[in-house]
Amino acid sequence: MKSKYEEACDELKANPKHWLVTGVAGFIGSNLAEQLLRLGQRVTGLDNFLTGSRSNIHYLLQEAGPDARERFTFEEGDIRNIECCRDVVEGVDHILHQAALGSVPRSMKDPLTTNDINITGFLNVLIAAREKGSCSFTYAASSSTYGDHPALPKREASIGMPLSPYAVTKYVDELYAHVFAQQLGFRSRGLRYFNVFGKRQDPDGAYAAVIPRWIMKALRGETIEINGDGSTSRDFCFVENVIQANILSAMTPPAEGHEVCNIALGDRTTLLELYELIVQAVRSKGFTPRSAPVFRDFRAGDVRHSQADISRAIEVLGYSPSIRVGDGLQSTVDWYASHWLER
Repeated sequence: MKSKYEEACDELKANPKHWLVTGVAGFIGSNLAEQLLRLGQRVTGLDNFLTGSRSNIHYLLQEAGPDARERFTFEEGDIRNIECCRDVVEGVDHILHQAALGSVPRSMKDPLTTNDINITGFLNVLIAAREKGSCSFTYAASSSTYGDHPALPKREASIGMPLSPYAVTKYVDELYAHVFAQQLGFRSRGLRYFNVFGKRQDPDGAYAAVIPRWIMKALRGETIEINGDGSTSRDFCFVENVIQANILSAMTPPAEGHEVCNIALGDRTTLLELYELIVQAVRSKGFTPRSAPVFRDFRAGDVRHSQADISRAIEVLGYSPSIRVGDGLQSTVDWYASHWLER
């Protein structure tokens, strides 16, 4: 018996649609565009390369298949420009809005830019989508919205106070989407991502996420540094599961105008456990990582533990995260070992 995701993919192959992926040169956006192209869809991608990279565009087209370029249109533009947003939504059936300025530390250092991109930019895309009557609007929400709420697992209806400017912006996006649904009749769905990882995630730079940064340090034989004592835990989610959630969301209109769904595994992995899994995966490729990590102070703005209740996504979307952390890490290490070390 086919899963709901398999059925959705079959339907798309039989009846191709036109998709807009904002932030297409980023990690999640490029993976989404690649899978859509594999399914025979027409994809328009928007990015300004503030944090995305041209190499991600190259890789997604290279890995999507021989005829992918014929069905892919790239627009270099900024979601802070509403006319740009209006132009790219023209004729689109489904919008997957991934463009944002991520990173808690970056938002602490530069809250104005984070606010401008994540709130003003989001609102521009939302306005343009409503004006053009797009078929569906799915956007990247964030588990940071749960803030200091202590309960585990995290359930969509219960949030605390935000712990960073980044978290504030992602919550404001949800409020705008809710108002547009209630007052203007425009339906949308936010997917609260929990620590997504996978290929094409930037491992370098001051604001690199923990998994790509640790993978590259392990491949290079460099020391891995852990913030805190290693007991901090996260619900790490492989990007293939996130792709599934986005496609299912686009194909499943929200019943009540606007809703949010947690997208994760519904499990927890400590940083020490993560370290061991990465070392194991790297060793399987013939590399020799450093034998022990170095511990540093806890990072400001971070929550200690995070785990999602994914029952709503299972019930509403038919979401079924099939790839666990260990398998996802091995796939990710394989990709970095064969691509990133070439640089």
